[in-house]
Amino acid sequence: MWLDRQGHAARVRELLASNPVVGVVGPRQVGKSALAARIAAGEPGGFQRFDLEDPRDAARLEAPMMALEPLRGLVVLDEIQHRPNLFPSLRVLADRPGVPARFLVLGSASVDLLRQGSESLAGRIAWHRLGGFDLSEISSGSARDLWVRGGFPRSFLASSEVVSNDWRREFIATYLERDLAQFGIRVPAVTMRRFWTMLAHYHGQTWNGAELARAFGVTEKSVRRYLDILQATFMVRRLDPWFENAGKRAVKSPCVYLADSGVLHTLLGIQSSDDLLAHPKVGASWEGFVIDQIVRRLGARDDECFSFGLYGGPSLDLLVVRGRRRLGFEIKFTDEPRTSRSMHAAIEHLELESLDVFHAGQQTFPMGERIRAVALERILEDLQPLDRA
Repeated sequence: MWLDRQGHAARVRELLASNPVVGVVGPRQVGKSALAARIAAGEPGGFQRFDLEDPRDAARLEAPMMALEPLRGLVVLDEIQHRPNLFPSLRVLADRPGVPARFLVLGSASVDLLRQGSESLAGRIAWHRLGGFDLSEISSGSARDLWVRGGFPRSFLASSEVVSNDWRREFIATYLERDLAQFGIRVPAVTMRRFWTMLAHYHGQTWNGAELARAFGVTEKSVRRYLDILQATFMVRRLDPWFENAGKRAVKSPCVYLADSGVLHTLLGIQSSDDLLAHPKVGASWEGFVIDQIVRRLGARDDECFSFGLYGGPSLDLLVVRGRRRLGFEIKFTDEPRTSRSMHAAIEHLELESLDVFHAGQQTFPMGERIRAVALERILEDLQPLDRA
């Protein structure tokens, strides 16, 4: 049974009310089609759906204006990355007076990967990202399961850890052997698997393309391309460095995380929560998971989220910048967080509004001026979205 994703459905309906075209993007198997079905079921004007992986629907759209122009109400175009050449036709249809139809397009590739076609819809399309489940969508007390299994619905809702891990292994194989080719990406599956697995061991570290290239036996340009592919298909989160007025002392390479903790654990050979707690990457895994929850709770865009560090100076796991607001976050896999000289230095250097230290304990409490400890399981109560604060 799929959990209710009411918040996402409400947001997409808001976007449809004010935009002729709305795009929902996210990785495969995350529930985009189920979300669209929920939205479409409440449409008073009815809806039409085209699955662009279905040869019959693809054939119907060989003449897109003839197929789409007569339609009214909501039109759903699923897996739009297969037909980015539809975007120019959607531009013409979106500009009709009275907006007789609105279009909901679903894609398993990022806006950047779709950009060549979607640029023609500038000013007419609004985007919404759908990820896996987050802490706002699951029952109280299930945070540990979400961390271990990751947010993909079928992985999180599996009947056991064994079934969950089996699903993730199959997901990884399908992504490598089928999905990449359907995106038009020509990299051998065995090559990408080796790189993805190697990257899992670097999870949470500063990107060092030269080191990875030497270890992998390819050029630095090649490993950067592999990283870009994983990022464009929502398998990787990259935090670009913040180095305003920091000169040569600033760390100027991004930090890289696998986007889903469950996929990370499968690539590392971790099969259970006990295995995870005994693994040397447990702290890095926790860090990536908590960063994902913070970013999603804040509603922050990718271009508002940064890593920060000065060689021999202060650092932060996550810096969120929106306008003049600067929020700092440190992640500690402990139930006894403590302040450090680096935290105080980061507050002064970056002129932070606040610094939250997320930890694995149960309580939220002040730790000093502009510093507080925040329990992850209290994130919904103790961290406000940016547009509400």
